[in-house]
Amino acid sequence: MSTTPTVLVTGASAGIGATYAERFAQRGHHLVLVARDKARLEALAAKLRAEHQVDVDVLQADLTDRDDLAAVESRLRDDTRIGILINNAGLPQSGGFLQQSADSIERLVALNTTALTRLAAAVAPRFVQARTGAIVNIGSVVGLAPEFGATVYGATKAYVQFLSQGLHLELSPQGVYVQAVLPAGTRTEIWARAGVDISTIPDLMDVGELVDAALVGFDRRELVTIPPLSDAARWDSLESARQGVFAGLHQAHAAERYRHAA
Repeated sequence: MSTTPTVLVTGASAGIGATYAERFAQRGHHLVLVARDKARLEALAAKLRAEHQVDVDVLQADLTDRDDLAAVESRLRDDTRIGILINNAGLPQSGGFLQQSADSIERLVALNTTALTRLAAAVAPRFVQARTGAIVNIGSVVGLAPEFGATVYGATKAYVQFLSQGLHLELSPQGVYVQAVLPAGTRTEIWARAGVDISTIPDLMDVGELVDAALVGFDRRELVTIPPLSDAARWDSLESARQGVFAGLHQAHAAERYRHAA
């Protein structure tokens, strides 16, 4: 594989995905940009080609459509130039659980979890064979906080974090780097798509600052990058507490506190 691998970015027409594309173009990487909006992809591609002299391919795809998803999977399996996958495409949650339709829930889960997983699964065997490659999955701090009320969205992002950590355990011994990026509130179009007035939300991070911080974590080979978290020890404490729960499990019998009715 080339020392400067091609980067495939999903959800690349705007926001976090478009900014990742720009930053990797600045680093001299060729790109494959994936999103539904072909006109915006073509405009971004033309800009990046002109400003950074990199090759940029556009792949129009709705990742909730089976045929479109299969086309992107094929590109990831077959294009040996691609050495970095930025799994960014995602949908927000509009309304609470009781206000969401079955179809909107299905679409959200399909994009935020199923498509992301299938794309990682498409490229991982080739990365393992080459003993190099990187998969970056964009999650959210909402996946750590059911208190925020975005129940289905948060559940999909908790899945992304778990998947990323599990993939790290499986793939890192074979040379593949997996990073989970957990943004907090970021100034992107996702709020408008969820019907939220962005002016009512304080302290949103600029998307450029978010991606730059995520790339610092990428370069450091962090496993979980939380750009707004100032005290890394807090994440370490959370992980330690989680592992401590398992240290106290005794699977053969119920704990004493459950052996007697209240």
